[in-house]
Amino acid sequence: MGVSICSSWKVCKGKANGSAGYPGTMALLPSLVWRFSDMAIGNLAPADHVRKPLDRDRYRLQHVAMDLDHDACYRAISLRDARFDGRLFTAVKTTGIYCRPICPARTPRSENIIFFGTAAAAQEAGFRPCLRCRPETAPDLGAWRGTSNSVSRALALIELGALDSGDVEALAGRLGLGERQLRRLFRQHLGASPIAVAQTRRVLLAKQLIHETRLPMAEIAFASGFGSIRRFNETFLALFGRPPGDLRRRAGPDISAGSQGEVSLRLRYQPPYDWPAMLAFLSARAIAGIEHVEGQTYWRSIALDGVQGVLSVSPADGNALAATIRFPRLSALPAIIARLRRVFDLAADPRAITAHLAEDPALAPLVSARPGLRVPGAWDGFELAMRAVLGQQITVAAAIRLAGRLVQAHGMPLAEPTGHLTHVFPTPDVLAVADLRTLGMPASRAATLSAVAAAVVADPDLFGATRELDEAVDRLRAIKGVGQWTAHYIALRQLREPDAFPAADIGLMRAMADQDGRRPAANELMARAERWRPWRAYAAQHLWASE
Repeated sequence: MGVSICSSWKVCKGKANGSAGYPGTMALLPSLVWRFSDMAIGNLAPADHVRKPLDRDRYRLQHVAMDLDHDACYRAISLRDARFDGRLFTAVKTTGIYCRPICPARTPRSENIIFFGTAAAAQEAGFRPCLRCRPETAPDLGAWRGTSNSVSRALALIELGALDSGDVEALAGRLGLGERQLRRLFRQHLGASPIAVAQTRRVLLAKQLIHETRLPMAEIAFASGFGSIRRFNETFLALFGRPPGDLRRRAGPDISAGSQGEVSLRLRYQPPYDWPAMLAFLSARAIAGIEHVEGQTYWRSIALDGVQGVLSVSPADGNALAATIRFPRLSALPAIIARLRRVFDLAADPRAITAHLAEDPALAPLVSARPGLRVPGAWDGFELAMRAVLGQQITVAAAIRLAGRLVQAHGMPLAEPTGHLTHVFPTPDVLAVADLRTLGMPASRAATLSAVAAAVVADPDLFGATRELDEAVDRLRAIKGVGQWTAHYIALRQLREPDAFPAADIGLMRAMADQDGRRPAANELMARAERWRPWRAYAAQHLWASE
């Protein structure tokens, strides 16, 4: 879940408060001063003045700069301040290379450096990724998100493959924007076009697979989202002046993913990360046959476009999670990784969130006890909606038992069961016509499940990140039987809205009870939560974890 702060930022030049060892760099990250750049359409790149600009055109060093204070950023990279990792990228004019702030190479002279807020902006300006610090392994924070909700939602769709099968015009249409407006917003907030962002993600994923796997180059090309091997080779030759195979440092023969398409790689995050809390949350809600937790590892079955697979996630060294994905269609790997990043909330900025919530005396001890707490996401919006409806007015354990019956009765069996994983979750078209009253639930709840399934059949993009929070909640509440709590819970976990807050949740009310045991009403809790904006979802997670 991205944090809601601006991408266009100026770093405080003052001494770090209580941050010994970082003299003269900046105050602690939560006290950064962020502001919008003063943009005018007349200052945009020439490509933004036409209806369909060519994204292949590069205006080297003439992108719309995001206001990163040069001197403060230079002090940060001189100290290799890891707190900036993922927040800025250093481009060296004399070498044509861009790096992470923690790059072990000698710090270049200040006049030879340009700072970018995103890897896409650096790459579109003509710089290539460093082979030492490997920008593809930087945590994908998206710390600017919230500056433009439209850009945030567009990025979520791009991560899930919106530009792999469609164009910018179609993406803009899904967001209710004009194509030119979307391009302008991307230039303003990211310094790069939507196509450039998608292309950079492909290149960085391919580079990660080259370094972390023994997959043949042809398989890496398709696994990273390239449409052809020729395009893959041409891109790497243009960026690095050498074929992609020459970037591989590991010796040994190539090892194909095989018919099962097994790939293992690491997913980075900004520390701290409360893995025990994440695992406990997922374990308590694991549906039999679909999910399983064993030791420190989370397993689940998946299905995309009718193709089945399984995956596992466990903690790894170096502020990362180790993911093993077994899916026969390698071209789906970028979408699978994007979903995993959302499930495990890897784009969060825990320091900024913790500092903000700690300003409330009621939350301060909770965030101090769990500084790396994340908001668990959902693998699939329809699956989560079914879970949410099943959980209305009953315990988590009772809801999971009902979900298990639903899977056994209507889920598709795995062609090759793996351990405790035997099924994939039922599809909307199956549940829309099924008689769900036989599963042992009130008729009204069964009717709501059927109504949600029918709504998804009618609108497959119902749970897509295409609307503002209030609009998304209203749209979900239009479904018969879906109330405020259910809609906010879906927004919190599936739409990845950091400010979603299911105020009617009994657990939240219980956690906020006063010394006399009096619980606040939903409207009272909602009023109290105003001071937690824009991270009410994280406040809710802390309150749930405190019970």
